[in-house]
Amino acid sequence: MPASGAVTRNTLRQQIADALRDEVLAGRLRAGQQFTVRQIAEQYGVSTTPVREALVDLAGQGLLDSSQHRGFHVRRFSAEDFRGMIEARSLIVDAVFREGGVSRAQSASAAALVSVRRRAKEAARAAHCGELNVLVGYDLRLWREFGALITNRHIADFLDRLRVQSWVFAVPRLRDEPDLGDWLWSGHEQLVDAITRGDAPAARTLIAADDELALHWAERPERRPD
Repeated sequence: MPASGAVTRNTLRQQIADALRDEVLAGRLRAGQQFTVRQIAEQYGVSTTPVREALVDLAGQGLLDSSQHRGFHVRRFSAEDFRGMIEARSLIVDAVFREGGVSRAQSASAAALVSVRRRAKEAARAAHCGELNVLVGYDLRLWREFGALITNRHIADFLDRLRVQSWVFAVPRLRDEPDLGDWLWSGHEQLVDAITRGDAPAARTLIAADDELALHWAERPERRPD
């Protein structure tokens, strides 16, 4: 059994990684922004060891890059990267649904389905209202829970990584859109309904609509501040 000190350090490591991931997703840590282990440790008032481990974890998830003697910086994703993420997650989700993912979701516990539906409702509301930060949080939680219901842990973890990365690319650009609600997919509740009734074709159609909207938006020139 690990010592309590190791448990505390691992918990702190995860808390720091989660906090920094939220900063990146919210656009407060911008693409290309550099920082050192010591700067983050001072910011959170902790030792450098769990911070270094948290940053290495985020680098392993593709959110940060490291430079010798220069610390870490937030990875800058291109529109081409984004298109690749959308294509990859679309192919994987479509294959999972074709291989019985909807049936597995149907057999989940009532409590799990209630939780998924609650996430879907909040995500759809945030999309309609243009509340980007709220949408990102609920969208990621929803798809993590979906992943746990429809496929194995390894595929679910990979899909989560792709979705996080796609939001990292999208958030700072979407924030500049004057009509934000027009570019946020809000079909989360319909997707849950389709999965609950076992309608895999309808679920795939809804997910394809989400991907199509994302790709259509990504093809537009990036807005520049006046």
